[in-house]
Parts: sequence; structure tokens; C-alpha cells
Amino acid sequence: MKYNFDIDHIPARSEKPRQKGITMVMDKGLSVNEAQNLIDSGEAYIDVVKLGFGSSLVTPNLEKKLAVYRAANIPVYLGGTLIEAFIARNKFDDYLRLLEKLKITFAEVSDGSIELPHQKKCEYISTLAKHVKVVSEVGSKEEGILIHPAMWIKMMQAELEAGAWKVIAEARESGTVGIYRPNGKAHVVLINKIVNKINVDNIIWEAPQKSQQAYFIKLFGADVNLGNIAPNEIIALESLRLGMRSDSFFQFLPKK
Repeated sequence: MKYNFDIDHIPARSEKPRQKGITMVMDKGLSVNEAQNLIDSGEAYIDVVKLGFGSSLVTPNLEKKLAVYRAANIPVYLGGTLIEAFIARNKFDDYLRLLEKLKITFAEVSDGSIELPHQKKCEYISTLAKHVKVVSEVGSKEEGILIHPAMWIKMMQAELEAGAWKVIAEARESGTVGIYRPNGKAHVVLINKIVNKINVDNIIWEAPQKSQQAYFIKLFGADVNLGNIAPNEIIALESLRLGMRSDSFFQFLPKK
């Protein structure tokens, strides 16, 4: 990674295309020009863009925006809510055709809005993995619904075995459910149990809040996978990864 000037005690960052240290950006409806501005300012630090929930249905100039990301070699995937909408209507084959039409090479599989037997979810992952790179999302979107750590682990393992490239630990765009408590604090015991069984490089932690990003960087280092990052927070997050914000300032300095 090239920076504007030299400074020591900066943690090493993986080079693109990264397998770890991934930053997934949440695009909830950027215009074509806004997408281009995002590329201009953060191309080196963005690994994948998610068009949030089912927003791709109503996003103006969708194919022009996809072309902007494609020109920058940044893959895009459609939010998990969209595939659930197709599945709920018994239109999964139409979803496959949509990915082909839009020249999309990634896909997310989730079950946050519909009840989907886990075996069936894994079958969708396996089918999609024959065509595109798959990320699958684990955890409930609903506040107050707790999933036992053993179940998180079992589902993550099964989805990776089914062909998922990465599994996403659910937090929603609010960062108040799934791996977090309603106040945004991390479920520390849950997270520790997950990484005791699942390779942390295979997990993308949804971390929309700065305190959550800092938590995972301090826990796993600069090359932790983070998702649901707002477009205007890309440079701020990369600064945080490198110890260039107060929240992580001492993380990479010598102890003395």
C-alpha cells in the first residue's frame, strides 16, 4: 500500500485483491456521480460494495452505477433482502438470470426476513457458488432474538462448507442486533466463542459504528474484515486501521 508520506510503526495491510482486511461498503442509493466520487476518494481501500437490502430495484441508472464500480475492479453484490424477495416469490431462477444480466459476480444469501430451513439456505449457497462468489449472512435482524453461540458456529461452518467465500456476522446497518447488544456494545462472549471455532479471516463483521470498528481492529488487528461501512467513512476507517485515530493510536506503537 502506498501512502502520501512515510511514517514508521504502521501495520502492514494486505494488497488488493484481498482475502483478509476486507472493507465492505454499504451503498444505500448513491447516484452515479456519488459512486464515482466514492471511487475517486477510496478506491484503494474498498474491496466490495453492497447495494443495501432491495434498493437495487429502485436505484436510478443502476447499470451505469454498476459500470462505475466495475471500471474500478470493485465487485458489487445485491443485498440479501433482494434474494429473499425472489425466494419468497418462488423466483430463484429469475434471480440467477438477473445476476447474469447485470454482470454481477458476487451474491449474498441471507434469511433475515423469511423463514428458510438452513439446509435449503445451504443449497442456495451451493447453487450460487457455481456461478458467482458467495457471501452468506448469519444472525437475526430482529432485536431481542438471541441465537445460541453453538448455533452461530454450526451455521457458519455449514455455509462455508456449502461454498460461501465469507460469512457475514449480522448487525444490520444500525449495529444494534446480532453480534451487538441494543446499545451497540459487542457480545464479547459470543464473538470469542465464534472465533474459537471459525477462522476469523472467513468472517466479515458488520461494524457500522466507529466504536465497533475500533473494537475489532484492537481484537484482531488492522487486517480484520469489516462490513456495512458508510461511503463517507472509508478514509476514516482506513485511518483507524493504521492507528491514525485516537481510538487506535497506541495499538501499533511499541509498548515503551
